[in-house]
Amino acid sequence: MTTRTASPRVLPIIVERWSPRSFDGSAMPQEDLDVIFEGAVLAASAFNYQPWRFLYAHRADAALFAQFLEPLIAFNQSWAKDASVLLYVLSEENMVSDKGANPNHSHSFDAGAAWANLALQATALGYHAHGMTGVDFAKAREVLNVPEGFRIEAAVAIGKQAPAERLPEMLREREVPSGRKPVSEVAWPGKFR
Repeated sequence: MTTRTASPRVLPIIVERWSPRSFDGSAMPQEDLDVIFEGAVLAASAFNYQPWRFLYAHRADAALFAQFLEPLIAFNQSWAKDASVLLYVLSEENMVSDKGANPNHSHSFDAGAAWANLALQATALGYHAHGMTGVDFAKAREVLNVPEGFRIEAAVAIGKQAPAERLPEMLREREVPSGRKPVSEVAWPGKFR
């Protein structure tokens, strides 16, 4: 198994978090999912507006889970079917108050912060979360009854990791934490270069 390396000053949970595809299909207690969501909603957001929303289905609720699985592209359906929970991360595009609605420039950014917290909290509880944008977003909007004014950001599969042997052979060798670009390739002083 490939291991990630980082400065020892980086929090271990950040280094340990990764996105496997092999899940064991076990049930997740609602209490665990609630704690994962609680970690997510503690994310920072512009003006503390908290534009994120999470729609979810437990695998144990077969009919609802099938509806949540349907908008995923076939490749993602092939492995996400074994997750304990499927969820969709949404963000509210406008800040709505009694004075009206104003565009929220950072709605996606803020929902991304909530997703990061969600993934880290899942890891802390012994689960793994795998985010996906391999989604038919128009179908997801229809199936999930998402109103205008909300953007579907991504789908997420959460569950307990299973051995890679459960996956189709072509995916087994990819079932390791992926590497990352060096900091020098993504952060530098001054203007964009």
